[in-house]
Amino acid sequence: MKGRLILPFSVVLLLRVVWGCPEVCLCHRSTKTVDCNNQGLVEIPSNVPPETQKLYLQNNNIQVINNSAFGNTPWLTVIDLSNNSISSLSANTFLRLHFLQTLNLTNNLIHFLENKLFNTVQNLTELDLSSNNIVNLPESLGDNTGHLSLLAVKHNQLQRIDRVLLDSLSNLKIFLFKDNPWQCSCQATGLKLWLESFLYRGGIIDEIVCFTPENLKGKNLLKIPYELYEGCPPKTAHLHLSNTQHRTLELQNNGKHGHHTEPGGRNFSDCELKSKPRTASLRHAVATVIITGVICGIVSLMMLAAAVYGCAYATMTARYQRELKDVEHLGPAIEQGSPEEKELLDGSLA
Repeated sequence: MKGRLILPFSVVLLLRVVWGCPEVCLCHRSTKTVDCNNQGLVEIPSNVPPETQKLYLQNNNIQVINNSAFGNTPWLTVIDLSNNSISSLSANTFLRLHFLQTLNLTNNLIHFLENKLFNTVQNLTELDLSSNNIVNLPESLGDNTGHLSLLAVKHNQLQRIDRVLLDSLSNLKIFLFKDNPWQCSCQATGLKLWLESFLYRGGIIDEIVCFTPENLKGKNLLKIPYELYEGCPPKTAHLHLSNTQHRTLELQNNGKHGHHTEPGGRNFSDCELKSKPRTASLRHAVATVIITGVICGIVSLMMLAAAVYGCAYATMTARYQRELKDVEHLGPAIEQGSPEEKELLDGSLA
């Protein structure tokens, strides 16, 4: 009996030695999966088998990802680092992961992402950054993020998203961003236009609820009428509607990243929405009422004229019928009377 138990145990140990499976992890060679879930790890194991394609490291206490953490596992397609304590990511963290498709970083402490962080990741399709402390997304996630189909940034501290970043995600299908303190003043026009275009192309989103300004707090950005943005400076709208090259040129001329200022130093992106467009809406409403009243008056006059004409026609017709009946009634009497009476009657009828 002891021999039967020792044999399988020896096989497991042999596999661990040959394939290099970390002691606290479960390795599935057939699926090339390594599961290190909920093992109290403070760093990524260094002896993960090189052939591994799926690596699960969720529910641990990993705080830092070394630049060499994935250096020996270039075939990874799935990495799950959710529910850890990661606060930052280095530009070289994903340097050799050319085949990475899914990256889950939810529920960490990340507050900053370097520009072009995933520049060497050529096949990334799903990126989940939800439930972190991210205040601002970079202008670009990388030059090779055109395959990205799902981006989730829910439950962060985002107030805005650069239009240049959105335009670079050409194959995005799902965009999730709820529960952020979104700023819906003038600078949000670019995001609003992009979201409408994204929905028109069949994209899937959740609600983007405004946090500021106060008069728009709690409202869905997509349901805010464009009239409220008519009071924004024209340069702001031009900035958001311009293409990437034009935006880059403006940034170089201004010497600032992501803002456009006028000579007096005022920042257009932080302007508040004005209440003037509401007056314009009132004028439109009054004009509509006046035009409707005029049309109704004309229609009423036409109906009155038709009624008068109908009454007159009916009266004339009735009078003609009565005279015709009188003539038919007197016809036999005329035929029976004397020649003098016929002549007198004919004269009276004439």
